[in-house]
Amino acid sequence: MLDLLKPIKTESLKDVFVSRFEALILSGKLSIGQKLPSERELALQLGVSRPVVHEGLVDLASKGLITLKPRFGAVVNDYRKHGSPEILDSLFNYHNGVLEANILKGILSMRVLFEEETARLAARNITDEQLTELKDLIAKEKKMDHREAEKVTEIDFEFHHLITMASGNFIYPLLLNSMKRIYTNLSGQFFEDPANVPAVFDFHEQMFIALEKRDEQQVVEIMKQLLKHGEKHLMRMINENE
Repeated sequence: MLDLLKPIKTESLKDVFVSRFEALILSGKLSIGQKLPSERELALQLGVSRPVVHEGLVDLASKGLITLKPRFGAVVNDYRKHGSPEILDSLFNYHNGVLEANILKGILSMRVLFEEETARLAARNITDEQLTELKDLIAKEKKMDHREAEKVTEIDFEFHHLITMASGNFIYPLLLNSMKRIYTNLSGQFFEDPANVPAVFDFHEQMFIALEKRDEQQVVEIMKQLLKHGEKHLMRMINENE
């Protein structure tokens, strides 16, 4: 019973501030180039402290949604030009966890380029220690309850992250980490159907065998099949929601 009880979390005032302004910007209610009121004015209008407003604006700026100009204030950006990968989280939240088809297609296309490349490099550079880690991970997968979508999602991310580590390019794991929330949100929806799990875990095992052989072409082909398998389901899900 205790395992089912997760901590109750309350959003901080800063998080509420950020969420509200994300929605205003993404919806177009705040237009590109529009100047926001001063921190003092925002604090008075919203009934919060200036530090809350300041921290919220800094957060929005880090995502590329606004620019903070010295002695001028905050200005709304065109997030398509200035947005960071974190903007994907904001888009996901704004659409209540269901991305529009064109956004999802963009994410999936980028993932194909990224993950096929990391798989190719992993076949060249993977170490014996990393092969052992993958082997242990696959052993865990075989013991998992496929109905536990959250745990399946986490171990799936761990598998793909280990592939990026094995690529030998230290930037790739950081890029994947920066997208972890959007990545696991999408894969979490995919794994809500336990019937999707066996095929994915089978692809993982096939990839491990190919990596053991340092078979670059085979590793890339398996990754391609794995991504197509997920894309087919996710696009069907998006089309049904629309």
